[in-house]
Amino acid sequence: MNFTESERSRIIEMAWEDRTPFEAIESLYGLQEKDVIKIMRRELKRGSFRLWRKRVSGRKTKHRALRPAGVTRGYCPTQYKRQ
Repeated sequence: MNFTESERSRIIEMAWEDRTPFEAIESLYGLQEKDVIKIMRRELKRGSFRLWRKRVSGRKTKHRALRPAGVTRGYCPTQYKRQ
C-alpha cells in the first residue's frame, strides 16, 4: 500500500463521501473495505475516525449491494465540477 500523498488524500476523500461505495475505491485503488478502514484509522484523528465509522457502518450508499437497483454510478453527476 504505497500511495502518493495525493492518492492517499483522494482515498480518504472518497471514503468520507457518503455516496461513494467502497467498491468504487476498490476498483480504482485495489483496496478492500478493511484496507480503507486501516488507512482511515491511521490518517484521521481518533475522534474523527470514530465519527466516520459510526456514519458509514451499515450505510446503504457505501455498499453497492445495499443500494437500490437503479443506482449504478459511484458518485453524484454534479460531484465533479467541469471547467
